[in-house]
Amino acid sequence: MADSTKPELNEIASTADGKDITRGYLDPLEIMQSTDSVLQLRGGGDYKVYSEVLRDDQVAACFGQRRLAVVGKEWHVEAGGTGRKEKAAADYMKEQLQNVGWDRATGMMLYGVHYGFAVAEGMYARDGNTIALADIKVRDRRRFGFDGMGRLRMKTQANPKGELMPDRKFWAFSTGADHDDEPYGVGLGHWLYWPAFFKRNGLKYWLLFLEKFGQPTAKGTYGPNATPEEKKKLLQALAAISTDSGVSIPEGMIIELLEAKRSGTADYVSLYDRMDAAIAKVILGQTASTQGTPGKLGNDELQSDVRIDLIKADADLICESFNRGMGKWLTEWNFPGAVPPRVYRKVEPDEDTAKRADRDKKVFDMGFKPTLQYVQENYGDGWEEKPAIDNVPLAATGSPAAAPDPVAAAPAVESVQQTALNGAQIKSLSDVIAQVQTGELDRNRARALIEAGFPAIQPDQIERLLGGNASFAEFAAMVAPVDAPVPQQMLEQTRTTLAPATNVWINQIRELANSASNMEDLRDKLLTAYPDMSLEQYADALANATVAANLAGRDNVVSGTN
Repeated sequence: MADSTKPELNEIASTADGKDITRGYLDPLEIMQSTDSVLQLRGGGDYKVYSEVLRDDQVAACFGQRRLAVVGKEWHVEAGGTGRKEKAAADYMKEQLQNVGWDRATGMMLYGVHYGFAVAEGMYARDGNTIALADIKVRDRRRFGFDGMGRLRMKTQANPKGELMPDRKFWAFSTGADHDDEPYGVGLGHWLYWPAFFKRNGLKYWLLFLEKFGQPTAKGTYGPNATPEEKKKLLQALAAISTDSGVSIPEGMIIELLEAKRSGTADYVSLYDRMDAAIAKVILGQTASTQGTPGKLGNDELQSDVRIDLIKADADLICESFNRGMGKWLTEWNFPGAVPPRVYRKVEPDEDTAKRADRDKKVFDMGFKPTLQYVQENYGDGWEEKPAIDNVPLAATGSPAAAPDPVAAAPAVESVQQTALNGAQIKSLSDVIAQVQTGELDRNRARALIEAGFPAIQPDQIERLLGGNASFAEFAAMVAPVDAPVPQQMLEQTRTTLAPATNVWINQIRELANSASNMEDLRDKLLTAYPDMSLEQYADALANATVAANLAGRDNVVSGTN
């Protein structure tokens, strides 16, 4: 009794040695026959019968559309890993496929979808220390078959059983079968044969119908005493009616034209169209792309999706079979130990960038910012992060002669209070006041922030700050009261003195920023305006501050204070 705790590693349901009851006993060295009933009954096992199907105009058009849809998709080679060897193997594979014409090979191998299987021979050559793929030659499948072991054999005159092909030489795949016991697969030709057959025979009878009812039939009457010679002349006259403009007949003979009593097309058109529709459905999964009227179907997107599914299935069939065959062999020969690269075709359409941008904006409004890498991956290269302009309220307007702005006057004064003003978008006291003025921050919340960060500022002073009514001197006094250390008082006094000069610059920059169309334009405007920004008043204020600091220091030394 078998041990059920251990897996069975041997193949049990083999097709060899007579185990397959659907085929009976078969010599493992003999070529099996396909179980395709249409192929056997209508073609005697010869795939030439499916070649005749491809001669139908609708079959040729639809299958060509499906085949070229795959070839038209861009192909890529993806490294099997992040290692140097995997990347080198991917680059080498891409070079090889470009040299052999991957699109050409794909186009011919796709005929295997129609027949059920395809066979190609890899032509290898030595290129220095590597094995190169010199060419991919797609062979006629009628020359090949599979034996009871599922091995590929080539039929020859000398060996009817077929010559066994060497390993790692041929690239073959099968498709369409519903089990693995059918190495030949079942191609579209199996389902296309009867629609094409009915259409061809219907067309033949349609032509006979047109010949019979398309023009009247000539009728000749001869007398009872007519001689054989006269009868012969009458038949010649009748035959000449269809080609000659005029005929002559012996006297006493009569010729009439019999009009067809039947009318209509006898539904030959309906049969023809019905078979074309059946062919389109078998190949494309729908009829819209070959017979439909755009805008009047109501399900164009669904039918387009079906097409994409078929194209992706065909592309995957070709690429995956190659990756498991020639692609794997080339990598193992030239890059031992490397994970083989993956050859694939990009079938799915790119996402609409407008829809993606709308979605990203909604996510951004929720509080999430995309990374620069995400932007470049989804919107292409050429992007860089927008530089932030802190404490420059661009919405404000003004001129060099405008009233002093306490918000812009002391961006550095209250930087020591930044910790107290905790908030993702709040950096300083001037930032609080600026956000109140622009409506971004509620006055109650701003009042609470200022009270927490600057307890020395009185409530009425807070209201003057929030209302924009405080002067530079008042602003400095609020931040640095009189009993503050001398250096801090001098610093605030210096800032107050410098405020008129810096306010002129800030107002000029505001005007430039409001009129600039982008950051590059703002940069150019700043470079142009820079020579006109006077430093005289700023230099005088700094000189006075330096002298005052020197004198204060001397006074501290003399008086012994800190």
